[in-house]
Amino acid sequence: MRDPLAEPSDLIRSVSRALRVLEAVGRAPKGLTVKQVARRCELTVATTYHLVRTLAYEGYVIRREDGTYIVGLEVADRYRELVAAFRGPPAVGDALRKAAVDSGYSHYLGRFVGGQVAITAAAEGPRSPYLEEMVPGFDEGAHATALGKALLATLTPDQRFRYLREYGMRPFTPQTLTTTEAFESDLAAGERRGMHLEMGQYRPGVACAAVIVSPDRDMERRVVLACALPAAEMMTSARVVRAKLLAVARTVSDALGAPDNGNG
Repeated sequence: MRDPLAEPSDLIRSVSRALRVLEAVGRAPKGLTVKQVARRCELTVATTYHLVRTLAYEGYVIRREDGTYIVGLEVADRYRELVAAFRGPPAVGDALRKAAVDSGYSHYLGRFVGGQVAITAAAEGPRSPYLEEMVPGFDEGAHATALGKALLATLTPDQRFRYLREYGMRPFTPQTLTTTEAFESDLAAGERRGMHLEMGQYRPGVACAAVIVSPDRDMERRVVLACALPAAEMMTSARVVRAKLLAVARTVSDALGAPDNGNG
């Protein structure tokens, strides 16, 4: 949701409208006609037609034979570039993939991006439940994931309160913490434990654990490492999970300091 009060005085409205069109098409996997796009974006059909034609020329939307438009391949190219930029040096991806293979659990890196908790790298493990939305760029439910908790724990109580007030505490499951009091208590337990946890708070039957990789003073340079596994396994293996996460975190920390040679 865009904040109208934050709109820049030099906003280029044609660019803004084009992005709104692209977002509307992206949210409709079956495709949209120009009239449908215009209605969803609250634009005239003539304006929408020009914007769609421009986006199609640039490869960001594709016109199908039935006259509907879908997202174009240029969007995928931009996403790959985003993933590479988020991940950092190739050694970081290598460390995550090795951890996923060795443990069988999916591993994730997260940090603040534009002030919001986001996944910045991921490697799937065969023993972890499949979480289709947990890909680089995912920025929802910080209060319900261990990755989000570990990052929010680095903020001051006032900063956390403002974050949770802005993004909300949606109840993903009956176990999701939905009050700041319960959330603060949970963070305190995680600090004492040396590892933040969630058990079925984001997805039933799934657990997640997270530790700090880099506690940088710069908020946007703080990095956390998390892994997901069946909740039943977390209940019997928490200490082992913590030890392995801390070992991987050290490897990732070293990798983040490695130069990026542009490969991978």
